[in-house]
Amino acid sequence: MKLAILSCSPKCYSTRRLREASEQRGHKVKVLNTLRFAIDLRQGEPDLYFRQKQLTHYDAVLPRIGASITYFGTAVLRQFEQMDVFCANSSGGVSNSRDKLRSLQILSRHQIGIPETTFVRDKKDVLPAIDRVGGAPVIIKLLEGTQGIGVLLAESVKSAEAIIELLQSQRQNVLIQKFVAESKGRDIRAFVVGDQVVAAMRRVAQGQEFRSNVHRGGQTEPVILDETYSETAVRAAQIMGLRVAGVDMLEGKDGPQIMEINSSPGLEGIERCTQLDIAGAIVDFIAAQVDFPEIDLRQRLTVSRGYGVTEIHIPESSDYIGKSIKESGLREKDINVLTLHRGTTVIPNPRSDRQLESGDRLLCFGKLELMRELIPPKTRRKRRPKVKDLPDLPVAEEVLSDTAATDAD
Repeated sequence: MKLAILSCSPKCYSTRRLREASEQRGHKVKVLNTLRFAIDLRQGEPDLYFRQKQLTHYDAVLPRIGASITYFGTAVLRQFEQMDVFCANSSGGVSNSRDKLRSLQILSRHQIGIPETTFVRDKKDVLPAIDRVGGAPVIIKLLEGTQGIGVLLAESVKSAEAIIELLQSQRQNVLIQKFVAESKGRDIRAFVVGDQVVAAMRRVAQGQEFRSNVHRGGQTEPVILDETYSETAVRAAQIMGLRVAGVDMLEGKDGPQIMEINSSPGLEGIERCTQLDIAGAIVDFIAAQVDFPEIDLRQRLTVSRGYGVTEIHIPESSDYIGKSIKESGLREKDINVLTLHRGTTVIPNPRSDRQLESGDRLLCFGKLELMRELIPPKTRRKRRPKVKDLPDLPVAEEVLSDTAATDAD
């Protein structure tokens, strides 16, 4: 396998370890500076140039794209995708994970624990938003920020209001998030590769420091995750479109709470903590998956006139309940079931004798006109009760916090 590592910092720990692991396994590997690419676009012939020369063939790409070059970095990665080169992380996945609001929006439609979060712009909406997430104390988080920068803990409603007003005056977009008190300055970093957690560590803030980041002096300890935490981390990474990810979770009273998903997680802290060869696990995964590059369904499936992809829900009143997929007659209607979602379980390419149950969601490809008949009318959502007036609370100090840790290159 010929592997390209996209990195602006060839000497940083993560890049060095990934290169070493590739060479130890007999692969050809080169570290390519992400900013030295040129993207050439012609009809039917997407191409890349590196240092003014046409790029030679690569079997796979491992992106290590820093936050400061996300736009250009994902553009380069997207070009590799159009050239049918396997990318360890998709351009869409990297873009999704870099925007805290977007990533939580994507996760919110799934049965995955996340802290209650709200996003507002109007000053009049701040107090009702704080109330909706459970009242003070609250976390106030900038949409972009790493290594403990850009996240504050406001102990009172008044201090939260003042912080938000200040940040918005500087044209900063902020999230208001429920404070998970039971986490007690601790979080878990699960390192996901493919469909499994290859390593995990618990990070614990020290002294009066609220942030558990290793960069902020947080102490680490290896941890073996139970099935719930492992499954949550893997599902969150997959939903985000990432094959290699660092998933940060709080230990909430109701189970894992996803805080952040990092598309370029640092290797140094977790490898030294767990003494595991995580770089090797990443390279082995890429070598095993190199023949299966990312396929954009919108480009491949929706070009057939009258055909497309949609999700069909099976309500309690459906005649399909108790019938198998074969007995439902979907295939006779030129409708193929790609995936069956049942609760938190995902069943890819379900067998024809699989019986359907109430609440099932079927991801289908077929004739849109026929599938339209199977989509039930949308029901109106119940409105939440009105927010009550909030009492004034004493102002307390704000403390910086965050759970993100990365040494993206």
